[in-house]
Amino acid sequence: VQLQASGGGLVQAGGSLRLSCSASGIIFSLTVMGWYRQAPGKQRELVATVTSGGTTDYADSVENRFTISADNRRKMVYLEMENLKPEDTATYYCNIKNGRGSVQRFSYWGQGTQVTVSS
Repeated sequence: VQLQASGGGLVQAGGSLRLSCSASGIIFSLTVMGWYRQAPGKQRELVATVTSGGTTDYADSVENRFTISADNRRKMVYLEMENLKPEDTATYYCNIKNGRGSVQRFSYWGQGTQVTVSS
């Protein structure tokens, strides 16, 4: 299984970015796809998840600013980020893991993509 994240960059506060994660070697079924982030000196934290059934969940800090979506057929996961703030600066990682009802247990990570928001 391979996950390839892209779309990071440098943006001014208030700006927008779209992150993409391409998956190979796995089918989006009974899975949970997510974006996590890690800022320097901090622990990795959950940003948003979407199940293969379409249920989404967000961290309070990004609610109403970020939108996660998945294209199960194309095996893509997206994170639309709007009204970016300097505190959103971090390396963003995509993840796919087993969902509820799956008989398998797994969790795969992609390489990070850097998001830097200037004030």
